[in-house]
Amino acid sequence: MIRGLCRPALLLLLAQPVAALTLDLPAGATRALESTEPLASHVLATGPWTEGVLPSRPVEGAVTREVWQVEGEGRTTLELLAPLREQVAAQGYEVLLDCEAEACGGFDFRAAVEVLPPPAMFADLADFRYLSAVAGNEALSLLVSRSDQRGFVQLIRVTPAEAGALPLAPAVQPGDAAPSDGFAARIEGQGRVVLEGLAFATGSAQLAPGGDAALAALAAYLAGNPARRVALVGHTDAQGPLDANIALSKRRAQAVAERLVAAHGVSRPQLQAEGMGWLAPRATNLTPEGREANRRVEAVVLP
Repeated sequence: MIRGLCRPALLLLLAQPVAALTLDLPAGATRALESTEPLASHVLATGPWTEGVLPSRPVEGAVTREVWQVEGEGRTTLELLAPLREQVAAQGYEVLLDCEAEACGGFDFRAAVEVLPPPAMFADLADFRYLSAVAGNEALSLLVSRSDQRGFVQLIRVTPAEAGALPLAPAVQPGDAAPSDGFAARIEGQGRVVLEGLAFATGSAQLAPGGDAALAALAAYLAGNPARRVALVGHTDAQGPLDANIALSKRRAQAVAERLVAAHGVSRPQLQAEGMGWLAPRATNLTPEGREANRRVEAVVLP
């Protein structure tokens, strides 16, 4: 649905016969990512990160995730969010949390909330805004940020699941059959999977909270395949000397291995930690969002 020649709108049809939410974005916005799950979960932040805890509310239903990019310099994150906030309120949503960068909790908050993968989405640790809201049995979160060249708008919406939607997959226990879902197919078909959602402070190997979905999927895969081993491979952007970045990326991979063992019960012999530094980028290092995409840890399946 488009209002005007170049004002795209987000139109999400609900599973129940109620009005659809329509959000008008700035002129020139283009959609960079879209995915829908008929039954999934999303965690709404309901307060800023405080003393190591993120106040939150988990919600389940049909989950739609979208990222829109707005070309052009000079537009602030408030200019991106304010019109969307007004539209959300006007359509009957109650705002749970509306915060900016440091007031949200800065790096810890950004690492704890769901951020869709780069380069579609980019979230500057010092320049982002977050909003969560609910209306009856529906919920949404908005995350906006910007780079030097463009703005980014992430919308995650949870609506009632359709009748007959498949239930959420149960956790896989040691000894269970290997999962046949998307994670197993990707890691065995492509040989590697990027563990999205992991975050590290600049120049640090300390793994922040977050990325639980990716780690849980990897842990479930390894639990169902006790003879399988994976290499956790750290990658950095191209800032700084290669030797230092290789060492840093390996320490980050080791931190992920420790989290998998301590929090997800993975057998340590199934894991190997390595570092590539900036030798294997998946995006350009000439833009902030490209460098963000390159800072990652991948799981590489071993024979």
